[in-house]
Amino acid sequence: MLNIAFIAHDRKKEDIVNFVIAYEHVFKGKKLYSTGTTGMRIMEATDLQIHRFLSGPLGGDQQIGALIAQNEMDLVLFFRDPLMAQPHEPDITALLRLCDVHGIPVATNLATAEILVRALDRGDFGWRELVESNKPGLG
Repeated sequence: MLNIAFIAHDRKKEDIVNFVIAYEHVFKGKKLYSTGTTGMRIMEATDLQIHRFLSGPLGGDQQIGALIAQNEMDLVLFFRDPLMAQPHEPDITALLRLCDVHGIPVATNLATAEILVRALDRGDFGWRELVESNKPGLG
């Protein structure tokens, strides 16, 4: 089962909610995670169940980052607001760095999210299932 994380800055929350509504059929049957308010808003607008972490500035980005570091995340949709300074920018940079280090697809805007979710819908994420089945133990 694929694990997907949703994150959105305040001015992008409506965009991610509308995006998830449009692709709810693709996200059904996946294990979904989110930072606090983003997850709450998505669940209010859809029938999806989402494991919610803290809000981003309170550590939610880092909680999702921990799953990425353990190779337990397959896709991150992070709708960033490039026009607003974020007080937790180091956490955001660390999260994106972890995606790069561990080869996790990440979309930081609507256009890239559209491409990745359409690929997910086509079944193009089979390679992530292979990575998961061959993951070495942490022991």
